[in-house]
Amino acid sequence: MRRLTRKWNQFTAKILDLPQDVVQDLPRITMIGNVQLYVENHRGVLHFSSEILKLELTKGKLEVYGKQLVIRAILSEEVFIEGLIDDVKYIP
Repeated sequence: MRRLTRKWNQFTAKILDLPQDVVQDLPRITMIGNVQLYVENHRGVLHFSSEILKLELTKGKLEVYGKQLVIRAILSEEVFIEGLIDDVKYIP
């Protein structure tokens, strides 16, 4: 049933010309240089320190490694991070 739902969502997105991240509930990650990171469609903060941020996603986790990391803004599905970002890992 999940496979059918996913196929239907992809078909609908293609017909209506909708972005895949909206239809499939995928994260949208925007990074500016190595100093700012904006993540949409997260499901919560699992861990945060000045060197590591771990976010829960619908399908997997996102890990951000760096120095002097600060959460500038956090909403129910969006988070904005600043600092010196060294590495971003998506773990399915």
